[in-house]
Amino acid sequence: MKGPKAKVEQKLAGDKKTGKRKPATDTQVKRQIKKEKKAKKDPNKPKRPPSAFFVFLDEFRKEYKQANPNANSVSAVGKAGGEKWRALSDAEKAPYVAKAEKKKAEYEKSMATYNKQKDSNTEEVAEESDKSKSEVNDEEEDESGEEDDEE
Repeated sequence: MKGPKAKVEQKLAGDKKTGKRKPATDTQVKRQIKKEKKAKKDPNKPKRPPSAFFVFLDEFRKEYKQANPNANSVSAVGKAGGEKWRALSDAEKAPYVAKAEKKKAEYEKSMATYNKQKDSNTEEVAEESDKSKSEVNDEEEDESGEEDDEE
């Protein structure tokens, strides 16, 4: 194996041989805490809009692949696109900036609707959690039509 994982596994294997384990460092502890605190991403959340450069790069990629069908390297396309973007004047960049602004406006609208839905869902959850467990159980029994008679 290559890379950092291999080095870590070799170190751990070495630790097992001697029966000693190194204590976790502060940075390792901080990383672990940060990972635990990090919220999971919501799959329904709208993606952020591309910048003007990425709108340009999307079109440039198509042109570049037609001109250079053998170029499979992503980095080569990115470098060529970056060079061409820097060479463009503000007037030539204007259509890409306009498209990016339009996509940004669409994103803001979709984020507004997403946030409204998210807020309404959290309010519903808060209302449900306000009820005690016995109230929830009473409602379930009433719906089923069965009540426990004590004898």
